[in-house]
Amino acid sequence: MTRTRARRQRRALVRVWSWFTFVGWLGLSTGLAAQTLCPADRIDEQVRTVLAYDGDTVTLSDGRRVRLIGIDTPELGRQGQPHQDGALAARDRLRQLIFSHQQRLDLRFDAEREDKYGRLLAHAFFSDGGNLVEQLLSEGTGTHIVVPPNTWQADCYQRATHSARQQRRGLWALPDYQPTPVEQLTLRTEGFHIVRGRVSHISDSASAVWINFIGNFAARVERQDLPQFGNFDFKRLVGNTLDAQGWLYTRSGQVRMRVRHPSALEVVNHVTPAARITPVK
Repeated sequence: MTRTRARRQRRALVRVWSWFTFVGWLGLSTGLAAQTLCPADRIDEQVRTVLAYDGDTVTLSDGRRVRLIGIDTPELGRQGQPHQDGALAARDRLRQLIFSHQQRLDLRFDAEREDKYGRLLAHAFFSDGGNLVEQLLSEGTGTHIVVPPNTWQADCYQRATHSARQQRRGLWALPDYQPTPVEQLTLRTEGFHIVRGRVSHISDSASAVWINFIGNFAARVERQDLPQFGNFDFKRLVGNTLDAQGWLYTRSGQVRMRVRHPSALEVVNHVTPAARITPVK
């Protein structure tokens, strides 16, 4: 047998194995959908989809677009830009799940019906009760995002995300989704990151509470978002190592991140036992 023929056979075996693995995984995950841990308390509208635009947006038969609440997936490349890692996989997985449920979804709206782009904002469920966003998060297809006031099931979605991250499923196996030490940040660092570092002090301004890390990084909690944190005393974070999850930007020579909900923060080691970040109920 020539080397070329041997390589072709190995590639064929890999493709066959990958196909059977995918089919088994799809059947298993679809079958488990009805065993949701994040059930609907009501259904506001039943719709038919025609397209999964990307990993977190679908187009309905009447032309409306629905942005799924609670999840953010990697961006598809536009205008010649490359796709982010995991973007195609997220879109294709959403398409597979919707197709396996006859392209029908049950929508549950939250505090806001539309975003600034005119898209519907909704939680999505299948006819068997399965929560679409919960399933995608539990598979590591996307990251959990909370944008107040749309916070229904945020705690449950966070638990699904935590499980995927612990098991290194999907995106959580990629290098870009591992914690980035504060020391490695530069003024050119941007995009989604999980930043890990030790909290040095808490400061207040007229518009925000600042969680300052040792190094050139701070997480900003605007006062309008403070109700999401209940009565939490941010000063108890001082001395603890904290993971802050979100999108980075640079302002006044400092790397910063806006944090809108407790689910974006996780205390890695509890130097101060009382440092627990619990969202308001």
